[in-house]
Amino acid sequence: MRFVPQFTDGQAFPHELGKVVCVGRNYADHAKELDNPIPSEPLLFIKPASSVVDIQQPLSPPFNRGDIHYEVEIALLVGKTICDATPDEASEAITGLGLGLDLTLRDVQTQLKEKGHPWEIAKAFDGACPLSPFLPLSRVPNWNALAFTLEINGEERQHGEGADMIFTIPTLLAEMSRHFTLEAGDVILTGTPSGVGELPRGATLRLTLTGGLEITTSVIE
Repeated sequence: MRFVPQFTDGQAFPHELGKVVCVGRNYADHAKELDNPIPSEPLLFIKPASSVVDIQQPLSPPFNRGDIHYEVEIALLVGKTICDATPDEASEAITGLGLGLDLTLRDVQTQLKEKGHPWEIAKAFDGACPLSPFLPLSRVPNWNALAFTLEINGEERQHGEGADMIFTIPTLLAEMSRHFTLEAGDVILTGTPSGVGELPRGATLRLTLTGGLEITTSVIE
């Protein structure tokens, strides 16, 4: 069943889910932990709608395809269509804030990178993008004040803050809109902080975001 974007206050979202536009290496510490250079411009890629699942349901990633790494990220829900927008125009198009996991087949990605091939197989598989419900934007009006965490089996593994992004949310949105028309129902993933690692089978995950979002979910054995 296709994921349907929803707000935490029960408000209906009138558009179907679209594409998920992502950015790699938007936190300097994460780039360093994977021994990658810090980018001078956003490194963009896309996950299809078919990769999105409800993060509140037990996660069932393809463990038979090698190591799967978790990457927790702030997710933004696009509420109106924009193209080649200014940072201010792009910011005004966002209608909700949530959390997502950018699940990555790390062994597969490494092999693809070594060959100079695209990453899609490692990033866009079915179930590669678990998403939370979205807070109304009015709950958290300051991008730089955003903070989020991921705990695995009660241990904090990742902590990120909007103020630590290499490319701020308005800058990132504007750059994305230069390359892709962002449509109502699209979701933006804004990058992951350091602490990325292998997703354990049978784990309990707890995710939090400024504004009162708290999600607990599990991974299949």
